[in-house]
Formats: sequence, C-alpha cells, structure tokens
Amino acid sequence: MNRLTATGDYIYTYAYTNDEKALCQLEMRSFFGKDTSEKIVKSGVAIDPSRSPFIKERVELYFEGDTLQDILEQTGEVDMADATFKVIFLKINGLSELDQVDYLGKRDVERQIGSAITGEADVHQPDVTFGLIPFEGRWYFGRYLQSEPVWFKHMKKPREYSTALSTRVARAVANIAVPQPEGVKAIDPCCGIGTVLVEALSMGIDIVGRDINPLVVDGSRENIAHFGLAGEVALGPIAEVEDEYDVAIIDMPYNLYTHATPADQLAILKDAHPFTEKLLVVTIEKMDHMIEEAGFVVTDRCVAKKGLFLREILVCQKAG
Repeated sequence: MNRLTATGDYIYTYAYTNDEKALCQLEMRSFFGKDTSEKIVKSGVAIDPSRSPFIKERVELYFEGDTLQDILEQTGEVDMADATFKVIFLKINGLSELDQVDYLGKRDVERQIGSAITGEADVHQPDVTFGLIPFEGRWYFGRYLQSEPVWFKHMKKPREYSTALSTRVARAVANIAVPQPEGVKAIDPCCGIGTVLVEALSMGIDIVGRDINPLVVDGSRENIAHFGLAGEVALGPIAEVEDEYDVAIIDMPYNLYTHATPADQLAILKDAHPFTEKLLVVTIEKMDHMIEEAGFVVTDRCVAKKGLFLREILVCQKAG
C-alpha cells in the first residue's frame, strides 16, 4: 500500500439507550475531554473501540475534504498492492440532516470509492476495511475498525450477585476511572464478586482487588480465573491497604451480606484518602458531604439508570 498516512484524528460512532446516555457521556469526557449528544465524536485521542460498551466503530482518518469529489481524488492515488480491501459508508443514527445520505446513495458512494482505489476488492474477508463518513459538513475517509462486545462474554459468571453492577456499567466505570491505562495502578478495595475487576483486567488495566468478606473474595477469584485473566484479590478491610495507587474504584457495599451504614461509608472514604489521589465512587445514596469530609472533591459525575434503579457515579480527586 502507498500514500496512506494517518492524520492523527479519529472518528468514533456510538450506540446507547436513553438510560445509558449520561454514563456514556461521562465515559466520553474521560476519554476525550468532551462529550456530545450526537452519536459521533471526532478526536485526536486513540481508543480501542472494543474498550467501550457504547462505541460501535472507529475510523482512523487518512483523508478529508469539503466534497465527496475531494475524497474520490485522494483515494484515486491509493494502490493496495497485494492487500484486498472493502469500503463501508458508516450508518449513523445521530447525524445532522446536512450529513444524511440514503441507503442507495451509500451503496453508490461505496462503489465509486472502491472503483477509485487501485487493488482487489473483497467484500467478505478483506485485508483492510476503509470507512467513509460525512460529519459536520465535511467528508472523512480512513481505516475502519469495528468494536467487539467483549463485555458481553463476561455476563455469565460462575459466581453472581443480584446487586452487582451490570458488565456494561462495570466496563464504563473502569474506563472512567482509568481512561489511559499506561503506567496507572488501580485498586478496587470493596470488589465484591469482581465485576469491575473482570472488565478492567480484560482491558489490560493494572488493578488489584480486595474485600472484607471471604465468600466474595473466593467468588471474585473464581470469576477472574473463569475468563482466563490473572489478578490479585486480597482478603481484608480497606483500612489495611498499604501500597499507594493512582486511582481507587469504590462501589459502596449495599446488599444482603454487607450493608454499609453511613458511618461505615464515611470510614471507607476516609480509609481511601491516604493511598489514592483519584477516587471513583458508585453509590445509590447522596454522599457529597461524606466525600468532602473524607478529603476529596467531586470533579465530574453522572446518574446511571436501570429502569427505576439509580446509581450515582462520582469522579473525585484528593482535595488541595
């Protein structure tokens, strides 16, 4: 292949329900520093689309232009040599009226681009898939990558809790806590059966777990091993954490076995203060006052809905 140099920008497309919108937007802000109500984002930040439960696909941009003709002229200089290719016109529900193209129009555009590229097209098993998309009045073309729903495979665990986070929420929580995993050490010190741990470990996040309940520690270890992952889960209270971490994820205990009183919740937050700069709290109760009392400041937040059941997700930093 020749003349294919990435611009350094990416376009991501999204799919989520109304209940998931606020959580998805908090994940967007964590990844890209901005969010949008449209189901499409352009950013210079490279994220593997399979990390997010909401990203459908990513296009790594090579060309852009004011018109489709501009793209046709640029793709006309692409020679695939021995690599086969396919062109996809992305299907986006959230596009503005200006950017919408009907189904037949899309097929026609795919054929035009495919004809402009020198090489052998293969619609079934191409070596390279290209994506084309109009966005905000301009046209964009680049390397296409579809998201794989890795989290879906984690839904059936050997050990389950009825009150555990869903795998989609757990995956988003891990991403919000650790958007860029390189060099980041994380801990889930009230890890329960390890729903967040499984998602984080499957994305290569350096995270350890801990819980005060020996039954759930066993369950967490079993769940991690079941998916072929390796991660340490220690037995003991949060007060006994000795190492320092860049971020702690705390899903406040509130089930049959471990219902935390307000005093317990405040103690958990205070015990986290010495060992982490960043804290991500998942709670079914308002606790801004506790977070402040424990020495943290809320920097971002959202409500994750599941029907009538609401969880608040709070991103916090150590005060001062």
